Amino acid sequence: MTEPNAAIVVKPGEVRLDDLARVLAGAPVVLDPSFWPRVAAAAKIVAKAAEATTPVYGINTGFGKLASKRIPPDQTALLQRNLIVSHCCGIGPATPEPIVRLMMVLKIVSLGRGASGVRGEVIEQLQAMLARRVYPLVPQQGSVGASGDLAPLAHMTAVMIGEGQAIVDGKIMSGGESLAAAGLVPLTLGPKEGLALINGTQFSTAYAIAGVLRAFRLARAALVTGALSVDAAMASTAPFRPEIQALRGLPGQTTAAATLTALLDGSDIRLSHLEGDERVQDPYCLRCQPQVAGAALDLITQAARTLIVEANAVTDNPLVLVETGEIVSGGNFHAEPVAFAADTIALALSEIGAISERRIATLVDPALNFGLPPFLTPDPGINSGFMIAEVTAAALYAENKQRAAACSIDSTPTSANQEDHVSMAAHAARRLSDMADNLASILGIELLVAAQGITLRAPHATSAPLAAVIGKLREQVPALGADRYMAGDLATAAALVEADALPAIALTALSSDPFPRLD
Repeated sequence: MTEPNAAIVVKPGEVRLDDLARVLAGAPVVLDPSFWPRVAAAAKIVAKAAEATTPVYGINTGFGKLASKRIPPDQTALLQRNLIVSHCCGIGPATPEPIVRLMMVLKIVSLGRGASGVRGEVIEQLQAMLARRVYPLVPQQGSVGASGDLAPLAHMTAVMIGEGQAIVDGKIMSGGESLAAAGLVPLTLGPKEGLALINGTQFSTAYAIAGVLRAFRLARAALVTGALSVDAAMASTAPFRPEIQALRGLPGQTTAAATLTALLDGSDIRLSHLEGDERVQDPYCLRCQPQVAGAALDLITQAARTLIVEANAVTDNPLVLVETGEIVSGGNFHAEPVAFAADTIALALSEIGAISERRIATLVDPALNFGLPPFLTPDPGINSGFMIAEVTAAALYAENKQRAAACSIDSTPTSANQEDHVSMAAHAARRLSDMADNLASILGIELLVAAQGITLRAPHATSAPLAAVIGKLREQVPALGADRYMAGDLATAAALVEADALPAIALTALSSDPFPRLD
């Protein structure tokens, strides 16, 4: 068994986005010790309710439409176990381990607030599994984001009690075997504990947080590829002037324009042709970058704010109010905020790709690219250059456009109409991964095309930060001369984009950091 990484100490209610990014990268967590007394106090309230004759939903009753069925005290453990195994109805491919890890951490944060009524042993089991890298096998499909992500969270919980399946060191084994291999024993669930574990939005929220982090990195990269395209097209930088942005006042637009200006400062490509350029205005894909990229940045930022609140939230039902000793039913498990946030991220991903694809199309078109050869090949005709790379970008953008349709407006009543309005948050969040993959490839193609265009502008040179980006690309992908096998070039460029490498490289040649931040 690999030694566990150093754990992050989390304070529910104060967990930040960068903490969750570290979790996605592999760090386990432990609950701040100051929260244990409140967890214990809530558990004591639930234990007392389980012994009482007054019906309390999910503690001494059935679930959902079966809430009117009373459960005697000696069957509460069986009730919780049956709840878990009966809800393990997920299908489809396994959820990636980083998402499972984040889902488990988000559940620790939620339970750690001390409003769910679980014993400390439940949280400790999750912490121990994370520390020993025991990751439940969670099928991706089966949640409608109604009473929480029931099926995915049930698959997570099944391993905690020694059932289901888990992945340990890349091997699939039974839940019981995985716990034994890690030196752990199955947990026996107490009153309400199974319900607390499967109620909640942690599956959808984990996917959405991974999505918003990737969307932000890609938005930063798009400012670099967009700046490269401006120089490759010999386009004007006048539309990026701060006075224009100030007259609108949107923060993302202002940041995007300032970043583009900084990246292009010092280029002599534009200066070389100011006299004699008969173009009055450039195409929107070049000129309106601050407006489009900035709007996307604002959407991503707003989604991130929603998701960090959700990451710190208590989203199961019923809830324990420690101060009054009450157990109250509500609807915090409904994942509509997550669905809306994910739909918003999807719009941003789609539009960043849309305008990037138009820049690619502009650069390969001899009618629009201001003197560059068709498809940016030095010897067109015998060579096709970037002809089909542009088609690939169009295909990927088309997929993203289709996937950008709102999931949150598609409600399907479930559970005998008890759950008669659902959020579809899981669908909304899961699709972000594929959309981000596509966008990384679109931006990678723009990186290749724009770098080729700038290379063809020699002896005129681009700015220092953009030259540094092209230099890094050229370490792995040479400029295109005669046609060659291009799939590897596209994959390499997409990897540079995905790694957030382009902003990092550009920063080495800038005196200050103009790139947007996500706090």
